[in-house]
Amino acid sequence: MAAPVPPYPAAHGLLAGRTVVVTAAAGTGIGFSLAKRCIEEGATVLISDLHERRLGEAADNLESETGTRPSTFLCNVTDEAQVQGLVTAAVDQLGHIDVWMNNAGLGGNAPVHEMTDDQWNVVLDVTLTGTFRCLRAVLPHMYERGSGAIVNNASVLGWRAQELQAHYAAAKAGVMALTRCTAMEAAKHNVRVNAVSPSLAMHPFLAKVTPDGLLEELEAREAFGRAAEPWEIANVMVMLASDYTTYMTGEVVAVSSQHP
Repeated sequence: MAAPVPPYPAAHGLLAGRTVVVTAAAGTGIGFSLAKRCIEEGATVLISDLHERRLGEAADNLESETGTRPSTFLCNVTDEAQVQGLVTAAVDQLGHIDVWMNNAGLGGNAPVHEMTDDQWNVVLDVTLTGTFRCLRAVLPHMYERGSGAIVNNASVLGWRAQELQAHYAAAKAGVMALTRCTAMEAAKHNVRVNAVSPSLAMHPFLAKVTPDGLLEELEAREAFGRAAEPWEIANVMVMLASDYTTYMTGEVVAVSSQHP
């Protein structure tokens, strides 16, 4: 029997006065919940996504749910010029960037012996190289200011095996390694770089793209017998960006109740 979903937590001002950029924040997944939690925790937020209509709808919904409308910027993380434009727009609209949340990622299902180069490349380009592009673009700004916090979204598949997920797992393992190495470079500039590693966060889009029966199987593996709510992942990302984790960098924090 699945454990009940806990009450939605009250805000505690963890990001009061901070400016935050959240990539891939349109839709109903972790990105949207993350933007909402950041606003609730006192941050001034800019959200980006590559879907113009969904990005506008996300801003509308955030305004409706929080009373505060975030800034928006259309960005495809596979396009270097757009990523650089996102940093420029964030500085122009927010004044500076305190926190950067790398949430963009893309999955899929394919066995290795049938996977095409295109299937492999698109997942790696969005999930791993897109994270790299964002880091490369925002770090000079944070280095110049001598402060900043970056939180990347990885996955337990960077550690654990699952069939049909070789491209996604390889990309997320790369995000973990990228997080650790970048953190070592950034520490001398007082910039922290950490990551979360969720197991399963349920939202409507995930249900649409997952083969029948797989979600139920994955939920059964979780100790709580259910998937995480997207805001449960967002809470940990907010914590990693806050002053509660000032001595943490290069860490990949599992947000999972999954047992072996």
